Amino acid sequence: MISFQNSRITVFQSALYHTTSSVITLHDCTIVVDPTWLPHEVREIREYVDQLGKGWPVYLLFTHSDWDHILGYGAFPEAKVIASEGFQQHPERADIVEQIRAFDDRYYLKRDYEITYPEADIVIDQDGQQLQLGQTTVTFYLAPGHTADGIVTVIEPEGILLAGDYVSDIEFPYVYWNSMDYEKTMQKLEQVLSDHDIQVLVPGHGNVTTDPLEMQTRIEQSVRYLRTVRQYVTEGNQEGLDAMLNHVPFPRGMKSYHEHNQQLIRKEIEQS
Repeated sequence: MISFQNSRITVFQSALYHTTSSVITLHDCTIVVDPTWLPHEVREIREYVDQLGKGWPVYLLFTHSDWDHILGYGAFPEAKVIASEGFQQHPERADIVEQIRAFDDRYYLKRDYEITYPEADIVIDQDGQQLQLGQTTVTFYLAPGHTADGIVTVIEPEGILLAGDYVSDIEFPYVYWNSMDYEKTMQKLEQVLSDHDIQVLVPGHGNVTTDPLEMQTRIEQSVRYLRTVRQYVTEGNQEGLDAMLNHVPFPRGMKSYHEHNQQLIRKEIEQS
C-alpha cells in the first residue's frame, strides 16, 4: 500500500516488517528504491512505474544487500542499477539468492521474474559521490553498520533522504556488521541533516517523517540503544538487557534480533 506521497516521491509499505519501497519521479527519470516483498506488492510497484510512462529511464537503487531489499530486482530488467562497491563485490551472492528462494518456497510464492543478485551499473565507492540526473543532484554516503555495504542517499533539490535500514521508528538498530560502525553512521547522518535541507526521511522499515526534530530523535534513540546494550553487556546486566524489550512494538518477533545484537557486541568487547 502507499504510505506516503508528495509531488516527487511515493512510498509503498509492505505488509511484512513495514518494509518500504520508494518511487521517486524526477524531471527526466524515475528512481525505484528497494522494490520488495510479496509478489503482488512488487507487481503494484512495477505497475505504478509503468503508469508514470513518459519514456524516461529507470534507475534501481539498492540501499544494501539484505535479501528482503533486493528480491524485486528482476521485475525491472530495463533499469540501471545503483549500489555500493561492497554490494557489487559481495562474497555471498549465492547465499542471498538462496534466502529469497527459501522464503518463496516456504510460503508457496511464485514470481513472474527470475530471482538473481543485482549487477550494479553505477558503483558508489566514496562519501559524497554525486550523480547528476538532469536537473537533480543525487549524493551518496557510505553507511556501514547494519551491513557492511549500506549507503544513504540524498536527492536534491527535493530534500529526500533515503536512509536504508537506519533511523526506523519501529525498529531498534539491527546490527549485522559492527556496532561501532553503526554509531559512526549515525554521526554521519547527523552531518547529512546539517549539510542538506532534508524534507523527507524514508527508513527501510517503518514510517516516513517530514519533521526535522523527529529525524534527530531517531538518530539519538539509535545511539542510545547501542550504548545501553554495550553498557549492560559489559556489566553482565542481563535483567536490564531483557527489560529493553518491554517497550518495543513487536517484542516476540524482535527478541531474536536483540539477542543477536548482544552476542555481536559481546564479541566486539572481547576482541577489543
